Amino acid sequence: MATGTNIRTYFEGTWHNGDLSVMKAADHGAWLGTTVFDGARLFDGLAPDLEAHCARINRSARALMITPTVETAKMVEIVREGLAQYPRDAAVYIRPMYWALAGDELGIVPLKDATGFAISLEQIPMVPPEAASTLTRTRFRRPVLEDNVVNAKAGCLYPNNARMMAEARSKGFGNALVADAIGNVAESASANVFMVKDGEVFTPVPNGTFLAGITRARHMVNMRAEGLKVHEAVLSFEDFHAADEVFLSGNMMKVTPIKAFDDTTYRVGGNGNPVTQRVREMYWDWAASEPA
Repeated sequence: MATGTNIRTYFEGTWHNGDLSVMKAADHGAWLGTTVFDGARLFDGLAPDLEAHCARINRSARALMITPTVETAKMVEIVREGLAQYPRDAAVYIRPMYWALAGDELGIVPLKDATGFAISLEQIPMVPPEAASTLTRTRFRRPVLEDNVVNAKAGCLYPNNARMMAEARSKGFGNALVADAIGNVAESASANVFMVKDGEVFTPVPNGTFLAGITRARHMVNMRAEGLKVHEAVLSFEDFHAADEVFLSGNMMKVTPIKAFDDTTYRVGGNGNPVTQRVREMYWDWAASEPA
């Protein structure tokens, strides 16, 4: 599924131009959904936290009982080789992927060392800093580890995300603020979430129902380095209605300001969301300070 342009695919030891077919109909991943992926970004000639994203896909593979086959350092090397074919000012989504090729005698448990691997690079523009979204509640919730592989960035989790998004859009909103199994806020349908109250920043405490993202962690380090108070806490929907600012944090867009949560509105732009704007500036400043 291509969402961008100028796609390049790494498969079976070499880079190919275009959106290459890599999975067979009888592959375990195609049949039973044993797929994991990760996402990193190239923008302004920078690929921040690329090594962390490549390391995480190997952890995700193990969580889904898929044998990872590419060491982190080698994966970074392959990605950088592919990125070198793009213009320096290109914004590129970087997606390494594993899937299981075969299963046991019943076909269910993935066989050890039977792994497919590919990397997809797509040019997808970064959104402008003033772009904002809206949130609503959804009847769908985040699973727990006993229900699903929430400790992996697994493809099989995303149909649940999709129905959250579809419900939100049917109500006229851009995204959903999602509860965990007991009704506390976990994240949005597509990204981690932060709220600001009286100049302090709050984000749901990781409780095993969602991936506490790499970009989320980077924001927290940056904010604390600048003296902001950042709290991981149990948060309710009422807390978000009472917030001064809300923003999403994810690899794809890094920082997305929220201008409304159901009938609660937040000021965006100008001096309306100073912490959110500063978080974005801090991320770009940090990325520019890292080796390219």
